[in-house]
Amino acid sequence: MKDMRGHIHKRYFALLLASSLSLGSGCATLPNVSDKIPEAPAKDPDHIVSGNALLPPQRSKEIMARLKQSVRPSDILARHNALMESVTETPLTKGNKVTLLIDGKMAYATMFREIAAARDHVNLETFIIEDDDVGRKFSELLLKKQAEGVQVNLIYDAVGSYKTPAAFFKRLRDAGIQITQFNPINPLKTHGHWLLKHPDHRKILIVDGKVAISGGINISSNYSVRLSGGNEEGAPLPWRDTDVRVEGPMVAEFQKLFMATWQAQKGPKLTGRNYFPVLKEEGDALGRVVGSTPGHDNRITFVVYVSAITFAEHSIHLTNAYLIPDSQVLDAFTDAAKRGVDVKIIVPAKSDSSRAVDAARYNYTRLLKAGVKIYERRNAILHAKTAVIDSVWSTVGSTNLDYWSLLSDDEVNSIVLGKGFAIEMELMFAKDLAESDQILWETWKHRPWFDRMKESVAHLFYRLM
Repeated sequence: MKDMRGHIHKRYFALLLASSLSLGSGCATLPNVSDKIPEAPAKDPDHIVSGNALLPPQRSKEIMARLKQSVRPSDILARHNALMESVTETPLTKGNKVTLLIDGKMAYATMFREIAAARDHVNLETFIIEDDDVGRKFSELLLKKQAEGVQVNLIYDAVGSYKTPAAFFKRLRDAGIQITQFNPINPLKTHGHWLLKHPDHRKILIVDGKVAISGGINISSNYSVRLSGGNEEGAPLPWRDTDVRVEGPMVAEFQKLFMATWQAQKGPKLTGRNYFPVLKEEGDALGRVVGSTPGHDNRITFVVYVSAITFAEHSIHLTNAYLIPDSQVLDAFTDAAKRGVDVKIIVPAKSDSSRAVDAARYNYTRLLKAGVKIYERRNAILHAKTAVIDSVWSTVGSTNLDYWSLLSDDEVNSIVLGKGFAIEMELMFAKDLAESDQILWETWKHRPWFDRMKESVAHLFYRLM
């Protein structure tokens, strides 16, 4: 379980196990990405959308050609886009403005500002919304906007938000805020198959259909603590996470995902608002919104990661909260390092789940031997799920590289193609790197036997992490 899984896991382990066994979901597997990866770029793979209109093929080619000229020679763009067009209907769009929100304080300040400026509607989808200082600030602002005539619609995950009292949501609902609980814990209240092993792990805020904020940040005071080079003795570690603010055609794709989830969970009918306004170009970023739901052939975020790593030619700089990948992801990392790609991965030294850290460390030996450089983040609980590849392909989202995210969760990632945004991502990565300790093979191979035993035991249960 992601996001404070250490708090959630114990209480709901029995329910999750019963749900999994009763419905047979444990037999699900991830797709074989090698079956989907093209040997070479298709002749005309680059279909780009501006607003709601498909650009002429020649114009799409010109944009992609100009983008390739801005970076070192690489076919990652054409090959990745060809693959994405073969497995998803989500378009590659131009004219987006994408702003990096590097931590919780920056993300919350931006969210509060956008919600305060709302005039038509606010759609919020989150895994966790807590009844703490941050959660109450959000609720007060949402209540204020609802009273002003702005329609507020909220989706929250039942398991992720299990600690939040019913009174918290009742107060919002009584004020006219429309609320949908994703996958209720009580099977009598569910809207289809009862399967607690299927969480809604997405974090999406959409304001007036024109601005979207998305990434890995939940609604919780854990993310509002200031990040610094050191922490007071006994003080809780701050959570280090990342979001993006998006304007332009990509926003409509976030809205479609929100609406699809609302419908699937049989939420109240949403009418009378302009959920899909005409979107003009706001910037120069090419972007794609990638959402996925459980199912063997619909693990789009998994395909995104494996293909991007496979196509990398120069560098892979990745941060991930729960690095417990399947063999395909491991193969992609090790193959990239062996062919000379600079593969650097930052993971947490401490997490809300010590078992998740142990399970991640189980794979260090194989990665280190292949030449992958691994770093553990100090003085924070690293919760970010970001990557920048070949200084041109970037992603920020909710997807962890573990079985929960890749097989069982609803997830969403923003894919951004462009050198300007990639530079910002590299700078953020460098700052995290400076706050991390490198795991060196010469030291790692001499670690205590007890640590090795913990890693092996945790690995045995990695699908439950």
